[in-house]
Amino acid sequence: MTPGPETAAAAAVRVMIVEDSLVVRRLLAHIVSRDPRLTLVAAVASAEEALQELPRIRPDVISMDIRLPGIDGLEATRRIMAEQPTPIVVIADSVEDSLRISMNALRAGALSVVEKPVGMATGGHERIAETICTQLYIMSQVPVIRRRGAFLDGPLALRTAPPRADQPPQRPGLIAIAASTGGPPALAQVLGALPADFPLPVLVVQHMGGSFMEGFSQWLDGLVAPPVAIAQEGEVPLPGRVYVAPGDRHLMVTAQGRLRVSAERPIGSQRPAATLLFRSLAEHCAPQSIGVLLTGMGEDGALGLAELRQAGGYAITEHESTAVVYGMPAAAVRLGGSSLALPLPMIGPRLLQLAGVAPLGVSPP
Repeated sequence: MTPGPETAAAAAVRVMIVEDSLVVRRLLAHIVSRDPRLTLVAAVASAEEALQELPRIRPDVISMDIRLPGIDGLEATRRIMAEQPTPIVVIADSVEDSLRISMNALRAGALSVVEKPVGMATGGHERIAETICTQLYIMSQVPVIRRRGAFLDGPLALRTAPPRADQPPQRPGLIAIAASTGGPPALAQVLGALPADFPLPVLVVQHMGGSFMEGFSQWLDGLVAPPVAIAQEGEVPLPGRVYVAPGDRHLMVTAQGRLRVSAERPIGSQRPAATLLFRSLAEHCAPQSIGVLLTGMGEDGALGLAELRQAGGYAITEHESTAVVYGMPAAAVRLGGSSLALPLPMIGPRLLQLAGVAPLGVSPP
């Protein structure tokens, strides 16, 4: 039996829009209203109004502008996640200085950042509109919890990690880390545990709109000690540096130990794809490689991490107790692609141990 209009409307995801520009607010309302998966329950012009209406409307997901008069989107995100946790998708202009604030909103608990829509007559409108609606729909399904600070608290998680399995590499030479939903703050926490003179290069794949990757790299560079930059074709990865996959490009390692940036087809709708990065390590430098798969929706990276582990590499997955979305790490565990599952606060210290910066079996200070 096909559900009637009332049933379909009741099942649709309830969306609140927070946007101070009347033109953009109306455009977002139009985009949301025409998607059968979504229903618009509120469109407000300020964070103050959103915070006031939130307990009454109780939306499933919030579209959040970041540059608002009065309370900005970053502070609004912090308050919402502390008072009435709700999935938040940040809608940002990728070319303005609001990008850094957008990244900090992810750190405060927002789940995703997407490009602000432009006029309906301009090129790329339909692609951006579809991305916005899909992100709102997908993120509405993510369970969120109350946050007291920038990161999830983890005392319980520290007690629930399973014991170590595989033997770690004797002389590791390269670390590759991948993440998707919830990735920016998770990456900031893992990389934030590493010193500026960390003895290994680190390659990063983060699923994010291509137009945001340069800003994401700069944001991360301002938070952690090791220098962070967008990976360049043909570079030799150097110790103590972090190389981020460019927007809409795969990142891999060649047999000669150089970085390869590729525009070949997406894998599982992802470009960059974590599986290709891990697979390249499996093919060319597995015994000296460490792969890390953090929070994320879907299964990207799972197969590549399993291949890396099978080839002799060491594979770490984020434990379910701290992952914002336990999709990608769970898929890797199912495929046998996890040497060790750790809560997020323990991954950075573990990398220090594996790199020889701290003794194995002794927690770094």
